[in-house]
Amino acid sequence: MGRRRRPGRFRPLFVLVLVVVLAGVVLGRLADVQVVRADALRAESKDRRSTTSVLPGPRGDIVDADGTVLATTVQRWEVTAVPWIAVSSKRFEADAAAVASALRLDPAAVRGALTKDPKAQYALIAKQIDAAALERVKRLDLGWLYYRAVEQRTYPAGAVAGNLIGFVGAQQQPQAGIEYGWDRCLAGKDGESVAEVSAGGTPIPGSDAVVRPAEPGGKVELTVQRDLQYYAQQVLAERARETAAQWGAVVVEEVRTGRLLAVADWPTVNPNRVGVTAAADAGALGSRAFTAPYEPGSTMKPITAAMLLDHGLAAPGSRVVAPYRLRTADGADVNDSEHHGDERLTLTGVLVESSNTGISQLGARLPDQERYDELKAFGFGARTEVGFGAEATGTLGVGAPHWDPQSRLATMFGQGMTASAVQMASAYQALGNGGVRLPVRLVESCTGADGEVHRVDTGAPRRVVSAKAARGTVRMLENVATKGWLRDVVRIPGYRVATKTGTAQESDGRGGYAKGYLVSLAGIAPADDPRYVVYVVLDAPARMNTSEAPAPVFQKVMSRALQSGGVTPSGTTSPDLPARW
Repeated sequence: MGRRRRPGRFRPLFVLVLVVVLAGVVLGRLADVQVVRADALRAESKDRRSTTSVLPGPRGDIVDADGTVLATTVQRWEVTAVPWIAVSSKRFEADAAAVASALRLDPAAVRGALTKDPKAQYALIAKQIDAAALERVKRLDLGWLYYRAVEQRTYPAGAVAGNLIGFVGAQQQPQAGIEYGWDRCLAGKDGESVAEVSAGGTPIPGSDAVVRPAEPGGKVELTVQRDLQYYAQQVLAERARETAAQWGAVVVEEVRTGRLLAVADWPTVNPNRVGVTAAADAGALGSRAFTAPYEPGSTMKPITAAMLLDHGLAAPGSRVVAPYRLRTADGADVNDSEHHGDERLTLTGVLVESSNTGISQLGARLPDQERYDELKAFGFGARTEVGFGAEATGTLGVGAPHWDPQSRLATMFGQGMTASAVQMASAYQALGNGGVRLPVRLVESCTGADGEVHRVDTGAPRRVVSAKAARGTVRMLENVATKGWLRDVVRIPGYRVATKTGTAQESDGRGGYAKGYLVSLAGIAPADDPRYVVYVVLDAPARMNTSEAPAPVFQKVMSRALQSGGVTPSGTTSPDLPARW
């Protein structure tokens, strides 16, 4: 019989093989962890022990023409806490009271925030605190308090130019005005930081590191002058309240540049307290000078007169018999505002007396298509070059340029069409600038964080009427200022002034007219060397529904513009053109 092998001889070999296999598995696993998946595991591990925070890019400033800051971003801080650490301290009550004192908060509110959920990892204690408050609370040296920088938008001038500047939301998102329209310049670029956290998920103080720095936004420079803007707002508000107007606007435009030096609205908005205005009048959050079109009334008559002079179809002394009521063969029916017999007026007299029937007869000489084209050239029926948010285009009447007989005449004296206050000011700028309309400017430039200045290109000037026609129209408007019924109110000692009033019925929204009137006054000064246009409009002034309502506003604002601009007095008197024959 053969010898039997004892099983014990194979055990060492089995153990050795098992050890080799296990070692292979371990080495393979180790290689997988340290080589194959090393980067992914390191990233996963980092994610588990760190937290990422956004570093907000500061929003850029908005400044006036002189560099005075109208909107800026300041740094504030948010204070948070880890309740489970705070409440477990033996000094909890004393520490909570100290925090409340440092932050000028109600002690009960601080204790309540910390004890609402004693096991919580997070509780908000205060937001938007300033540097002084931050320093006070940091001196307490409490390990369960944390601080995060946040941005706050502030408007140092308050309501000055508030309707133009606009405002931002709680998360610094632009909501209106320049803030919204020029966000591409103002918005900063957010950065990123990473901080280590404890096993409980609490950030470890001093462990944060900037991964990507934040980049500040650019600076927007406006054409408005803060002092003139402030004055215009004050004068407008006072007169609007006196006359019980629904709303009002004042536009000051520089004749030689097209720059808007002031655009005042009433009611106005303080961007620091938007909620107050919104609750009282949501429509006041924007600028009605841009967004509220209306029938301008007789302030359109000089535009029609300028076209007549430009085409050689009339002169300042051209004669017309103006009845109270005019009925034409094609069915148009026009009347003046007050009953009167037939009046023998010149074109100058038509403007002085503001005769609808007179301008209709003379204006009928203009071909429809040519008048339509020139209205467009003056800027009517289109948004201005400013591109203000929700800016109105206005309308040139139903069917333009193929107006029906009534609309054809009505649009000559500013009814049956609509325009904004800024559009009207721009048209008078063209008259004062020798017939050349300049693009309307509200934003001068955007300066990037790198200091590079980007000037705003608003387009090229455009001649709309001849220099002779523009000068002739301004001379006629001087006679309105010296001979019209408001001559004593609009007079500015030492300066020649050209003005035109406007009184227009308002639509009732149902195809008819309401009882209220929208009254306005447009003016140029000095008339012998035009520098400024001031246009004033008041909507439905219940206590004075004539152009006497806006007249004092024009006189005061134009006087201030001439004074602040250092404009030399005229030294000559206005021409005396015949108004009757």
